[in-house]
Order: sequence, then structure tokens, then C-alpha cells
Amino acid sequence: MPALSRADVEHVAYLARLGLTGEELARLEGQLNHILDQYAKLAELDTDAIPPTAQTIELENILREDVATPSLPAEAALANAPERDGDFFVVPAILGGGE
Repeated sequence: MPALSRADVEHVAYLARLGLTGEELARLEGQLNHILDQYAKLAELDTDAIPPTAQTIELENILREDVATPSLPAEAALANAPERDGDFFVVPAILGGGE
């Protein structure tokens, strides 16, 4: 893989809207090229015998059971609402056509 040039790093910084100094650009150029060198070394490894892995550790559901319980009464839910209309919150329109 060809090394990143200073212009490449400047372009990426521009796209990311990063205002970097010349010193920062030079440091990042070296760091990014080092990272790419490490990926190139990994690409040399024979991984044909290794099955694709989406998760490296076993996953366990740590969520509680979904059990229906009584919900909060409307009056309690609306107690601190800045504005309401009956049993509903009143919020500003965000898609136009509102009043």
C-alpha cells in the first residue's frame, strides 16, 4: 500500500473540518502511515483456516424480562408539562403546517 502524502493528510483533515497546524499535519502523517504499515502486515497473514468472526466474545442477554405492568397515569405523566391539551403534551411543530 502506498504511503499517505502530506497532501493526503491535509485533504482528510479538510474533509473532517479539522484546522491543523503544520506540526500536527506532519505528526499525523507519520502516525497514519504507521497504522497503514501495521494493517499491511496483518494482510500478509494466512487467515483461510479462520472462520469469519462477527463477535469475539460470547454475547449474553443482560436485559430483564419484558413484563407488562400498569403504566403511569396520564395526570402524573403530564404533571410538569409546560403545556398540555387534555391528556396530551403540546409541543412546537417541526415539520411546518403548525400554528
